[in-house]
Amino acid sequence: MNLFVFDIETIPDVEAGRKIYGLTDELSDKDVAEVMFHYRRQKEGHDFLPLHLHKIITISAVLRTANKLKIWSLGQADSLEEELVQRFFDGIEKFTPTLISWNGSGFDLPVLHYRSLKYGINAARYWDVGEDDREYKWNNYLSRFHWRHIDLMDVLSAFQARATAPLHQIATLLGFPGKMGMEGSQVWQAYLDQRIEEIRQYCETDVLNTYLIFLRFQLVRGHLNAQTYAQEMALVKETLDHSGLAHWQAFSAAMAL
Repeated sequence: MNLFVFDIETIPDVEAGRKIYGLTDELSDKDVAEVMFHYRRQKEGHDFLPLHLHKIITISAVLRTANKLKIWSLGQADSLEEELVQRFFDGIEKFTPTLISWNGSGFDLPVLHYRSLKYGINAARYWDVGEDDREYKWNNYLSRFHWRHIDLMDVLSAFQARATAPLHQIATLLGFPGKMGMEGSQVWQAYLDQRIEEIRQYCETDVLNTYLIFLRFQLVRGHLNAQTYAQEMALVKETLDHSGLAHWQAFSAAMAL
């Protein structure tokens, strides 16, 4: 089985903000975002933008196949959003993986839906619910209670909104490093400061925390035994230690194994 764990980082879609709120090009991106935040605070009491006004700047992933473990961010630091979204759905077409996320149903996938709609990106395999492949009628990416996409936050909370928990706290509870170096609320300012590589590294640590939680979930539901779980954890640590990258070596040092 191919596993594809994913996480995205976003910024305000200031291009859409200019159109929706009738703002001129004379305003900076930062000022446009402030207007968007202002309207959101007036309406909802907070400045977390509606999902259709998020622009994707990073998609990070863990890919586990029968003979490979890969942890990376799609594209390059300067890749256009359209390319990142295209690569994401191309990966589904190529590998037909089980998708793993933390709050992917509530955030990441809806944002990806809106952005793929914007660019007209074909994702037939992803959207199939049984019209092309009858198997997908009973197990597809879109149905909440199917297993082709496992939103760990949703599943572990028994699909109860009041029982959901933050990724960082669950990772910490299990002895994993949790968030390192940045939080989601800091991404916009980091982007304005042109710290895109730092954002990509932050997203990568989030997606790896998600994968580690998934491995523990596989253990408790009997899909891994103690020996195979230990082997998978050792493979993660070995992959990090041989990466030669500072953020992965720091993550490896913080893992409680």
